[in-house]
Amino acid sequence: MARRPDDPTPGYEDNADAPDLPRAQPKRIRPAAKRLKWRRAPWFGLVFIALVAGVLNALGVGKPRDASSAPTPRSPVVVTPSPRAAVPAVVTGWQSVAGRDGSYAYDVPPNWKPEPGTLHGWEKTGAIPGLRLITSAFLGEHFCGDSDLGGAGVSTEPLTDLDAAARKAVTDVGVSAFSPVDGPLAAVTADAGTDAQLTKADGAKAPARIVVADVVPTETGECAAKHALVAAMAFGGNAGSAGVVVAYADSDRGGPSVRDDLVGIVRSYRFVSAADRSTTTPPPTTYR
Repeated sequence: MARRPDDPTPGYEDNADAPDLPRAQPKRIRPAAKRLKWRRAPWFGLVFIALVAGVLNALGVGKPRDASSAPTPRSPVVVTPSPRAAVPAVVTGWQSVAGRDGSYAYDVPPNWKPEPGTLHGWEKTGAIPGLRLITSAFLGEHFCGDSDLGGAGVSTEPLTDLDAAARKAVTDVGVSAFSPVDGPLAAVTADAGTDAQLTKADGAKAPARIVVADVVPTETGECAAKHALVAAMAFGGNAGSAGVVVAYADSDRGGPSVRDDLVGIVRSYRFVSAADRSTTTPPPTTYR
């Protein structure tokens, strides 16, 4: 499965690091328009190689082996994850979700799970528009099978008008996340939108636009949402595209403050100065 080695940085104010999100369709496709979730771990390639080598050796393909010799136990594989940036949250009691180098971040409530190294999204089909989100976080992960209650992430939309970009983002996610892959499409009703401000790394403010949409899903099944909400904040828009941070959730099962939470998530998106970043390395994991 193809995976991007690093997170791009959507919406940089100087556009020097504007995102280069791949347009190729994801290789891992579910039969319905449910969220496609790629677990990107820096140890994946090493573990995969180790497992394949172990299987080949066990079959006698890797190297000749005396049939009478006793099997040699394999040594455990110890993998140390790559360091990641750590950024303090700006919303009291919440936790931050930072881009790989910490140059941008947003915050999520304590009942959400940050997964900043995960890319997730929906494949574009003849019916649904699709969208990919980087620097992810999730609500109610696997609450019903492999379904989650909600998620968040960062992307771009090919529009310079911030209101139009935010509306396209809530529509893209609302339709893609809550419709069957071949339709019928979920009904997405966006509000009038509100102005917002994005904090740059130097502390200056830049204009942004927040749009919230109510969604009536058409997906069916015991795990499917009956009602949903999607919030998006668009910013930038100076180089032919706008950065967007999006949060979505099942509004019936997402908690009594779900609307405020989603708006708070997207509003908390900011660029982070180098002085406010640190680095953390998760503990190593042993695979036997």
